Amino acid sequence: MISLPRIPPRGYIAFVHDIIMAALSFVASLYLRLGADMTQLVPANTLLTAGALFTAIAALTFWLMGLYRGVWRYASMNDLVAILRAVTVVVLVFLLVLFLWARAADVPRSLFVINWFVLIAFLGGPRFLYRLFKDKRLQLSFQSEDRPRIPVLLVGAGDGAELFIRSLARPDHANYRVVGILSETRGRVGRHIHGIQVTDVVGNMAEVVERLERRGDRPQRVILTKDSLDGALVRALLDQADALGMTLARLPRLTDFRSGVSERLELRPVDVEDLLGRPQAALDRDAMRRLIAGRRVLVTGAGGSIGSELVRQVSDLEPARLMLVDNAEFNLYSIDMECAERHPDLPREARIADVRDRGRVHRLFAEFKPEIVFHAAALKHVPLVEANPLEGVRTNVVGTVNVADACVAEEVATMVLISTDKAVNPTNVMGATKRIAESYCQALDLRRVQDGVKGGAKGGATHFVTVRFGNVLGSTGSVVPLFQKQLAAGGPLTVTDPQMKRYFMTTREAVELVILAATDSGGDRDRAGTINVLDMGEPVRILDLARQMIRLAGLKPDEDVKIEIIGPRPGEKLFEEVFHGGEELVPTAHPGILLARPRATDEGALRAAIGELAGACAADDRAGVKRRIGSLVPEYHAAG
Repeated sequence: MISLPRIPPRGYIAFVHDIIMAALSFVASLYLRLGADMTQLVPANTLLTAGALFTAIAALTFWLMGLYRGVWRYASMNDLVAILRAVTVVVLVFLLVLFLWARAADVPRSLFVINWFVLIAFLGGPRFLYRLFKDKRLQLSFQSEDRPRIPVLLVGAGDGAELFIRSLARPDHANYRVVGILSETRGRVGRHIHGIQVTDVVGNMAEVVERLERRGDRPQRVILTKDSLDGALVRALLDQADALGMTLARLPRLTDFRSGVSERLELRPVDVEDLLGRPQAALDRDAMRRLIAGRRVLVTGAGGSIGSELVRQVSDLEPARLMLVDNAEFNLYSIDMECAERHPDLPREARIADVRDRGRVHRLFAEFKPEIVFHAAALKHVPLVEANPLEGVRTNVVGTVNVADACVAEEVATMVLISTDKAVNPTNVMGATKRIAESYCQALDLRRVQDGVKGGAKGGATHFVTVRFGNVLGSTGSVVPLFQKQLAAGGPLTVTDPQMKRYFMTTREAVELVILAATDSGGDRDRAGTINVLDMGEPVRILDLARQMIRLAGLKPDEDVKIEIIGPRPGEKLFEEVFHGGEELVPTAHPGILLARPRATDEGALRAAIGELAGACAADDRAGVKRRIGSLVPEYHAAG
């Protein structure tokens, strides 16, 4: 049974219009070819029959080719291409039918070419004229010019600016009036987009505003039209706009349209990601897909900030099966439900388990037989771990040992350990425990290479990848959600030290680079045990971040919202580092990823020392735990 295209109600009006246009185009084409004497040159019955036949063929073709699914108001090149295809089919079928019927003896051969052009004009012309009429591009008299509009200055002379200016031509969108455009480069300065001049470069905003003010067009708002602007540039624009008494906004990103693209381009406030973000490095997504596609993947800490984003991105890369492991019931339930909605056909399992339970971990691995493991389970809140050092050791050290040993026992191809910049010269228990976890995975990866050199040994095939990065925007316990909560309460915002700086990156960017780092097959012996360090850009002063977040809320720092200096928390240091002085840097082919060579660690001695540390934990010997952490991480010095 043939399924005919569905046509919306208004499509029938367009269908009738096109049938009439097809009939008129046939007559017009004959007139253009033969002139007023066409009825004398071609028999009347032939004209009527051929005209009716052409109209019928056109009607059937237009219907079957779905020419009425488009909206005339948004007629575009796609609609023109569809008309070209349909008209071509109509003319070719008409030519074939006439040739089979009467060898097309009474019809001039050039008629078919003329009719092709005329029918395209008759079908396309009304559509585009209608769009011009609806969009008011002709500046018809009924457009309300006296309606108050907010003068705005656009940043970015590209597609986003063109789309925004075009949207303002619709009467229900005309809340803004573009008075100028700033470009990132001088190449487009002096050019025009829909009649609006690209005035200057972004660095000269103050001069541009002064010139516009002199002519009575002072902008009240600055609008970012690109979503890939460097964070440093956005911070500079915020400072300039704030100094000039203007607010900063941006157009929605394409990813903001979760439930379909709206006709109205609503402005969005600039958020923290815009301030701290930077242009995304080009990622080898094919390599990332090859790593995951068709394989069994297990994620520990699947309900956490990093773990849940790992689940999202891994599930998008078409694994054969996915196991989510977490000891927090609600977090696990939430990401499991999200994964079910995201990929309902993906085989997956959600298991409540604590990585500190060695037997449970080994049974899960023996049952699931994972090929790739992402180990994101950890205790990471510095003051809490400082107050509960035994729990930090049990999760971050013993838990990592349990997962790593299970990977070796089940011959998992790759295990990825998520680490932190706090593991470098740690001043807190959390950082020190993550450094011990790094050392253990490094030692196992070095053993893998040694076993390969000796001819291979069972259980020596697992490639251990360690990835180290700094603070993730919006993660639980980080400073950004804290500031947002304090802002919502009216302040004050609490900063521990005026000079404190931190590295930041978005959760999505961090996880993308984690997966990319895991694509290294481990075949290069010189890179065994190396640590993948994500390029975090420049560190951000927390006091500056607090001031910027207050300004983003449309308020003034120290006037509308106070900032309090409360002193460092237990275990905090002023500056985080991503490399230890003893870690030699190794170049990598992946932009955004650096490599640090391992510091030599004897696996046997390390395993014995970790065993003693675990024993001290089991005995609740807090002082013994601290001593053994110090012996395992000599550079560890408790803050304060």
